[in-house]
Amino acid sequence: MPECFHPLMPITREGPIALVTFNRPEVRNAFDLSMWRGLQATMEALSAEEELRCVVLRGAGEAAFSAGADIAAFTAERGTRALEDVYSAVLHTAFQSIRLCWHPVVAMIMGACVGGGAGIATMCDFRVGGEGIRFGITARHLGIWYPYAEIDPVIQMVGIGVAAEILIEGRIFNGREAYEKGLLSRLVSDDAVPTEAMALARRIAEGSPLSARFHKAALRKLRGPSPISPEEDLAVNGFVETEDFHNAVGAFLAKRKPVWRGR
Repeated sequence: MPECFHPLMPITREGPIALVTFNRPEVRNAFDLSMWRGLQATMEALSAEEELRCVVLRGAGEAAFSAGADIAAFTAERGTRALEDVYSAVLHTAFQSIRLCWHPVVAMIMGACVGGGAGIATMCDFRVGGEGIRFGITARHLGIWYPYAEIDPVIQMVGIGVAAEILIEGRIFNGREAYEKGLLSRLVSDDAVPTEAMALARRIAEGSPLSARFHKAALRKLRGPSPISPEEDLAVNGFVETEDFHNAVGAFLAKRKPVWRGR
């Protein structure tokens, strides 16, 4: 049996490479609160392994890397400001556990990589995707305010202009567009994604681990400290108190378009 730190996140090994699979294909590998906690536990445990050289993240099947947060669970997990403050703290530490992982992390992207799934991918050091992927952050469709700490790596990769396309216009890119915008490290045919992602992981594993770890940390540190105050960070959770958010969640579950009222 594969090892795991969450039942829906099995880990398989290829020498010094750990492959983590988001195994919930019936909902396009969407994450509930338990899975976000499991992602943090998984990444922190793998980060502590001195003999490891690289971590690869993927979704089960070929339909989705991950569709992000499980919207069907929102009413139980994110319905009030108190719940959202807990949820956002868990989400933040889960995302940052990828960014702060001691080892390089590769995203093997097939199918839909949207919402929190795109958030996971943008925290990785490398992203390998195929022509047929769908890549984007869908916060605007639910009236959600995307967190500062998760916007930051997007800006570092693609700049303010493309970040505006993603967050404000709500663009969903195919593989070619994502590669041209700088969101993908490698673009290959859809059927070649697993092969190329693992080949990349093997190339990383063949190099000096101390060099890889230093350079990963150096690239992060050269970004400098975030200018956002704790109060500004916490204010991001205010969307959960808006009519628009609750109406949009209801509309999504009813499979109809939301009506935005701006309040």
